[in-house]
Amino acid sequence: MPKNTSASVTVKGTTIGILSVQSESYISLTDIARHKDPARSDYIIHNWIRNRNTIEFLGVWETINNPGFKSIEFDGFRKRAGLNSFVLPPRQWIDVTGAIGIVSKKGRYGGTYAHKDIAFEFASWISVEFKLYLIKEFQRLKEAEAERLKTGWDVQRTLSKVNYRIHTDAIKEVLLPPRLGHAQIEAVYASEADLLNVALFGRTAAQWRQENPALQGNMRDYATVEQLVVLSNLESVNSVLIRQGLAQSQRLRQLNATAIAQMHSLLGLPAVKRLGTREPEAKYTAEPDSPDILGTVSPKLRSLLQRGRIRPLIVF
Repeated sequence: MPKNTSASVTVKGTTIGILSVQSESYISLTDIARHKDPARSDYIIHNWIRNRNTIEFLGVWETINNPGFKSIEFDGFRKRAGLNSFVLPPRQWIDVTGAIGIVSKKGRYGGTYAHKDIAFEFASWISVEFKLYLIKEFQRLKEAEAERLKTGWDVQRTLSKVNYRIHTDAIKEVLLPPRLGHAQIEAVYASEADLLNVALFGRTAAQWRQENPALQGNMRDYATVEQLVVLSNLESVNSVLIRQGLAQSQRLRQLNATAIAQMHSLLGLPAVKRLGTREPEAKYTAEPDSPDILGTVSPKLRSLLQRGRIRPLIVF
């Protein structure tokens, strides 16, 4: 099982541990049982699992959520459930049926944990009032986590805007001849912006708008934290390359290679939180002969796309 992260909530004076297992929340049954009887938490969990209604509930949950659930072995437990002689420790339930809704852990965060659906059911068996307070605190925790993630995304979006100012200053100082008209100036800026878009996203702004007419803003508003970090770096790198006098075709190759290398590095770091895009599922591919791309970029960039000399980043 992959490395888990931990959190906790306090419900009526009892601290309840929460693990994240493959992006799902698992709540400590051991901590919930301690609210009822701190000295007999294991006995309480065993007594709950051996209940016929519990076995039925766990079987339905596993059938819905676990393709590897062993239904034949489950039927054996179901037939014995409710008998005075029937005992079912959590570890035995997991090992025999291949269940994933309950996990048993040792070490620092040791104890019996269950998927939130199952944990809320257990909490209701302990106390309906306790279950309602647990749900309330769990929701509060998730709202706080979502707010922290949103804040991190906003910081990266702001950083990207700051670096884009550095980028546009370099364009203004090096690429713009004197006395250009407003439309000509905007065309130069747009061409350089699409240079970054193609290097990182594999498409131009015009193509993204055509594919997502219902979305407000632009593709950068729907970028992940990793993409915004790389975009910010690309803007700085491009400003340096512009001042060095490199042609757009040369800069595109370097920027695309930089984007690929940096995205692979960021996606390999466990500490980087992926927020995911907020747009509909889409494959970000840049097709060399796409008229949407070729019609909106500079001649040099168009030629490079036509010859297949760039590798649009496809990691989404």
